Amino acid sequence: MRPIRIALTKGRLEKDTVKLFVKLGFNCEQLENKGRKLILQIPDANLEVVLAKAADVITYIENGVCDIGVVGKDTIMEYGGSFFEVTDLGFGRCRFALANKAGVDFYAGHSEKTIATKYPNVARDFFKGKGMDVRIVKIEGSVELAPLLGLADAIVDIVETGSTLKENGLVVIEDVAPISARLIVNTVSLKLYQNRIEELVSKIENALTT
Repeated sequence: MRPIRIALTKGRLEKDTVKLFVKLGFNCEQLENKGRKLILQIPDANLEVVLAKAADVITYIENGVCDIGVVGKDTIMEYGGSFFEVTDLGFGRCRFALANKAGVDFYAGHSEKTIATKYPNVARDFFKGKGMDVRIVKIEGSVELAPLLGLADAIVDIVETGSTLKENGLVVIEDVAPISARLIVNTVSLKLYQNRIEELVSKIENALTT
């Protein structure tokens, strides 16, 4: 019988998901000693795990090469996609926030604001909801630099503790959206392997509440 293939976002979400699988009683020996391997087996659960970057998890799920994925809500909000978002896994919690230099009133004045971010779609949707026209500047690295160097009026970024903002003289103006890890499922896989996927999702949801 073909294994159910799960795409895990490498890094923190991968580690938290492996902990969850261990809690379920799965044999995670290969995942815990993976070396440089990117495709690993959980033989006693007939699962195959693929380790990937966050945005690629969505690509693999959308294209049907993986059945289930674990990815952050931040990636889902930025990239969207056609799949079922079935469960909030509860770990990897942080938030999107709007931040600027301490002591500056972001909403003062009538000029168009410039927003720096790694997540242009998230920022655009946030300000569209406010009815505000803003100019979005995509930043790949440390987005905190943008308002400090005068490139932007504010930033939209992921905030966990706020310590990086504080150390760079920035403060949160407003929360944009909460973030946590989500379980997503390919739409066709849910039809083809409905019983097996629903059984696995049920086990995971039960483990999250105990």
